Amino acid sequence: MTTSPDAAALRTLCANALRVLAIDAVQAANSGHPGMPMGMADIAEALWRHHLKHDPADPQWPDRDRFVLSNGHGSMLLYALLHLSGYALPMSELRRFRQLHSLTPGHPEHGLAPGVETTTGPLGQGITNAVGMALAEKLLAAEFNRPGHSVIDHRTWVFLGDGCLMEGISHEAASLAGTWRLNKLVAFYDDNGISIDGDVKGWFGDDTPARFEAYGWTVIRHVDGHDRAALDAAITAAKASGKPVLVCCRTTIGFGSPNRAGTAKAHGEALGAEEIAKTREQLGWTWPAFEIPDAVREAWSARERGAQARREWQQRFGAYAEAHPELAHELLRRFASNGLPAAAEQAFAKAIAETEAKRASVATRKASQDVLHAVAPHLPGLLGGSADLTGSNLTDWKGSQPLTGAGTGNHVHYGVREFGMAAIMNGIALHGGLRPYGGTFLTFSDYGRNALRMAALMKLPVVHVFTHDSIGLGEDGPTHQPVEHVSSLRLIPGLDVWRPADATETAVSWREALRRGDGPSVLALSRQALPHAGDGAERIDAIARGGYVLRRPADEQVALIATGSEVGIALAAATLLAGDGLSARVVSVPCLDVFERQDAAYRSEVIPRHLPRLAVEAGSTGLWWKHVGEHGDVVGLDRFGESAPAGELFRHFGLGAEQVAARAARLLRTAAAPELARS
Repeated sequence: MTTSPDAAALRTLCANALRVLAIDAVQAANSGHPGMPMGMADIAEALWRHHLKHDPADPQWPDRDRFVLSNGHGSMLLYALLHLSGYALPMSELRRFRQLHSLTPGHPEHGLAPGVETTTGPLGQGITNAVGMALAEKLLAAEFNRPGHSVIDHRTWVFLGDGCLMEGISHEAASLAGTWRLNKLVAFYDDNGISIDGDVKGWFGDDTPARFEAYGWTVIRHVDGHDRAALDAAITAAKASGKPVLVCCRTTIGFGSPNRAGTAKAHGEALGAEEIAKTREQLGWTWPAFEIPDAVREAWSARERGAQARREWQQRFGAYAEAHPELAHELLRRFASNGLPAAAEQAFAKAIAETEAKRASVATRKASQDVLHAVAPHLPGLLGGSADLTGSNLTDWKGSQPLTGAGTGNHVHYGVREFGMAAIMNGIALHGGLRPYGGTFLTFSDYGRNALRMAALMKLPVVHVFTHDSIGLGEDGPTHQPVEHVSSLRLIPGLDVWRPADATETAVSWREALRRGDGPSVLALSRQALPHAGDGAERIDAIARGGYVLRRPADEQVALIATGSEVGIALAAATLLAGDGLSARVVSVPCLDVFERQDAAYRSEVIPRHLPRLAVEAGSTGLWWKHVGEHGDVVGLDRFGESAPAGELFRHFGLGAEQVAARAARLLRTAAAPELARS
């Protein structure tokens, strides 16, 4: 007869189950990182089995705790936790770790295995996403909770390591979390002293606890990451704090491995059959690879506890809905859909009609703010912000309330933290219930580029407002004048880059960005005023297709293709050409990404192959050649700008209307008599 293990022994077995699953999966794949899961297994057991509020049967339950594995290279720890807790992640998927089309890729990916809250891997972004999640929880709780009715009340838990803390983005996020007093955020620092290159003392000498205390965090120091009692006490203390909490856990990477524990070799390679056998022996684990004993499975299952926690919340929410039906309906709507409410659609229709009627020359950054003035009051849950450039990006609107310090609001001052802002917005979107957008100068998109990439990878509906979109910003010079940025952003799969030509295109761009639920959007907006580009109700629907014909003379001879501020230049050039008896079609392409998703018939109807084609954009020329063809031409800027008034710069770089008209006329001569162009 077998006897059940006592409570302490069972906890050891539960932690060791995480270790051996990580060891076995990495060995089977001959690829991966076993050291961190082995080192953090005791912390994971303490949190997931005794404190985490979640329901494996409903991974999208709005009031669940969020868990973020910021040190995502240790992904097998998360997969083992999800499998053992009862999520729909079978052992067969753990056996297929890091294999094609598995639910267990090398780093956790949101949208694959249920329970993975965010895609992590690029270090520092996970903790920053978690700050966004904790901010969303705080703002939603302030908006929706009422006395006696606490329907938003959950925590965000993070595992992170030395690498996350070395990356600069974690400094940005931690500073904001302290300022905002995000007391529902708890991070466990895996202080194992080892990174890929070895002992970190030679390149990471920070006093991490002091740094986080300076940020305004509660820091729980000197916790033995393998001592269950110490971990339980730390977690209990963390839950009682009125500030975000960093739990500093001293651990041994590769814990349990006789020859790899505490070394860099435990970090990122399989242990090998011989060392695995020795590790099993040292851990007292007698079961074969990928086999978990029944007692451990039963102890790990969170299905019953999770279902009970969710039922209790549903009962509370039912009472809340009776007392506050409108709030309950709105909260459910926020979490259920990224679509626009009917009032917002109507506000957009009115705003677009008004821009067409006004025909005003206006900077598209100002046109963007005008859209926000008109539409934001009808979009509850819209959360704006800027990286210390609100007055330049114009991302605030009448009635918006700034989030300052530990308060609440619907416009976030992120400070000069572009990368942090972008990754925090990803966390807000992942949490649900709020729709984030944020602004900075287009040239500073480079600072946040990897977070934009992660938003595209996760298909998050965030909106980036990037103003001062070309040499048109003028005297600030080449450090601030984006040249390659629009093209480089267009290269990110799944990111829609809108560069509107006038106020109407700006309003439609905003509408399409906010309608979108399957990925991020960029609005690249001008500092300088741009003329009204065209008229007609049919134009509105055409703008939404990413490209359309603005001017189509009956006897057209050449096509001018432009975007953003250069559309007005193309129109002026077409007028000059008409004076010389030459007829030019003008095509506006506010979003090349959306245009290229249209069917081939529409694309060829807008950009006809039978006409010589000249593309005009004040930026890198490379992406336009496939649209103008081998015998077409591109007017652009494949060098850095200079410091001078905008109009002077456009002429200096060949982007004046007269110069574009001359290039078009030359293109026509070339098409008619190629030998003349060579002479």
